Amino acid sequence: MDYRPDDNRYQSMAYRRCGRSGLKLPGISLGLWQNFGGLDLFENGRAMARRAFDLGITHFDLANNYGPPYGSAEETFGRILAKDLAPYRDELVISSKAGYDMWPGPYGDRGSRKYLVSSLDQSLKRMGLAYVDIFYHHRPDPDTPLEETMGALDFIVRSGRALYAGLSNYKPEETRRAAAILRSLGTPCLIHQPSYSMFNRWVEDGLLQALEQEGIGCIAFSPLYQGLLTDKYLQGVPQGSRAGQGGTLAGRFSEAKVELARRLDEVARGRGQKLSQMALSWVLRQPAVTSALIGASRVGQIEDAVAALSAPAFGAEELAAIEAILREN
Repeated sequence: MDYRPDDNRYQSMAYRRCGRSGLKLPGISLGLWQNFGGLDLFENGRAMARRAFDLGITHFDLANNYGPPYGSAEETFGRILAKDLAPYRDELVISSKAGYDMWPGPYGDRGSRKYLVSSLDQSLKRMGLAYVDIFYHHRPDPDTPLEETMGALDFIVRSGRALYAGLSNYKPEETRRAAAILRSLGTPCLIHQPSYSMFNRWVEDGLLQALEQEGIGCIAFSPLYQGLLTDKYLQGVPQGSRAGQGGTLAGRFSEAKVELARRLDEVARGRGQKLSQMALSWVLRQPAVTSALIGASRVGQIEDAVAALSAPAFGAEELAAIEAILREN
């Protein structure tokens, strides 16, 4: 049976203007960093993408090396587009990135014009697209002149490979310099994608202010701190979970953080929310934040995230209680 999206998909989603641009993004965007790779179940990823669009999530975020293996998340999304979403391409915002290791040799990493243009050409082929809506430089490269990297983004937009240019993981002053170069070239920086959550607040030390002053939107990734700000770990590390399998998440996991999460969960329940929903509401309370970028392993997690958008605004006492807990982090 052919996929037909929900006719009411735009009625309940909140869309926010991205910086000073004309583009609006949904309050919740779906990232394909995990669970859409070549080793994952295709039909589960397909079901999540379809349900996301039914709920008004129009923005799907990828990168060249998402998988595993590298490139396979883009291949999976290309299959979902071909099977289900291609008729709605003009209703979608699709982004990709390059900046981390992708292929062997000196041209498969970092921030050179050679790498960025070649990588995006490969990404477009994997997804079966003529263009992406947003193309990001995924991280700063101290070994490449910033003028070259921003010049590559300008070329990519002017060549029609992308509609907008973005940055990810750039610090405040790096962001200001990059934005100034892009502005001088005539291709404004649309958006910045930093990590931001209750347990990772580095953007509050100058970056959010820089983005507001520069007129750049912000989409926060890992707002749930890779699952630690959900109910998944409140009783410890489940068997088979990512935190129990080593890697970056295991390095962030500690009993002290779990105890903080338990206390935050009490505040969330007092608001009538799950901890994950309150964590999203907390990130989105910032006027500079355009969208919260979530990952998901099942449809229900996407539904919970979208429901967070209808929560009441935080009261002063709630924010003070949260801040008192977070000061112990």
